[in-house]
Amino acid sequence: MNSVFKTGNKKEIQTDLSFAVSSNFPASLCGYIKKGYTVLPGFCDVHVHFREPGYSYKETIKSGSMSAAAGGYTDVCTMPNLDPAPDSIENIKTQIDIIKRDAVINVHPYACITIGRQGLEIVDIDALSEYAIAFSDDGSGVQNDSVMESAMKIAKQCGKIIAAHCEDNSLLHGGYIHDGEYARLHNHKGICSESEWRQIERDLNLAAKTGCKYHVCHISTKESAELIRQAKKSGVDVTCETAPHYLILDENDLREDGRFKMNPPLRSREDKEALIEAAIDGTVDMIATDHAPHSVQEKAKGLAGSAFGIVGLETAFPVLYTELVKKNVMTLDRLVYMMSEAPRKRFGIEESGYSVWDLNCEYEIDPDRFLSKGRSTPFEGKKVYGKCVMTVFGDNVVFKN
Repeated sequence: MNSVFKTGNKKEIQTDLSFAVSSNFPASLCGYIKKGYTVLPGFCDVHVHFREPGYSYKETIKSGSMSAAAGGYTDVCTMPNLDPAPDSIENIKTQIDIIKRDAVINVHPYACITIGRQGLEIVDIDALSEYAIAFSDDGSGVQNDSVMESAMKIAKQCGKIIAAHCEDNSLLHGGYIHDGEYARLHNHKGICSESEWRQIERDLNLAAKTGCKYHVCHISTKESAELIRQAKKSGVDVTCETAPHYLILDENDLREDGRFKMNPPLRSREDKEALIEAAIDGTVDMIATDHAPHSVQEKAKGLAGSAFGIVGLETAFPVLYTELVKKNVMTLDRLVYMMSEAPRKRFGIEESGYSVWDLNCEYEIDPDRFLSKGRSTPFEGKKVYGKCVMTVFGDNVVFKN
């Protein structure tokens, strides 16, 4: 009979009903605790792609938010690689109107850093700050140093976060999986680790110079983790995220299948181990899924030809709980903190609900049961523990299994 809640600045496991009865815990959920289920605060994912407007055949605000609710999330932040891109008030309002109409949980849109995410001309950060949770050109790294520095200066004045997809285009050389042993053995073009960490290094120097609130998206390499660790020690206002697949999988798990293709790619075993260590010691602040759905056709062209991106909202907690918590790599407290409290604290997002879990339920991940339009996951067929029974957003049950 467990429930996990914020108590002060930490999470505590509650093993009786006294806490629930004496707090603002919804009475309707007490019955689930009596049945032996675990109640967790609603998760918060600061990095998802809901594809609408512009690419609704991949995902919509409605299907994406339903998928999030099925994974225990009550808040998500949507990335700006859309059409039209949210680089103006008019364009971001188009997305907000859809969110108000169709979302079943809180959906917080990012605005672009640059117009059209082209990396050339900075958007009106001041005007967009009222509507955007933060600013990112995710899907593209800002290549020009002076453009990024100027954006950071303006964001600093507005009190907003710059969330960076860090990728040096000059180092990509047409790669599409990690430049490691698997790529060499199977004659694939590799993406070197330096393409990620080199731009993180640049941005950390700029963040130190400008005082900007800086957030690094989906880090995947040991060098990235160490750079961020040292920057934090020196006082840079930086946080970062990694994704479940970088903590669970590495290049040794690759198959000749598009469901193993994402950007950044699955790295080496040493990178995975370094990221786990960084997640435990606090260098990696939070876990975000980088939920990036595509059509079946777009993911059916192998490693070389498939689109970058996998879905992750409905599998994140089960795979992490199974591989990290049950194997005593990470505590449940730490995992929940990284999936709920840490992202909320950094991005200023209040708690908005609860999720109920049967942590003893073992099952096989079946993409055909996803509420997301996307079906591509490297965890297909994996046996996991942790079934979401119900998600409550505000006063509404938005998912019930």
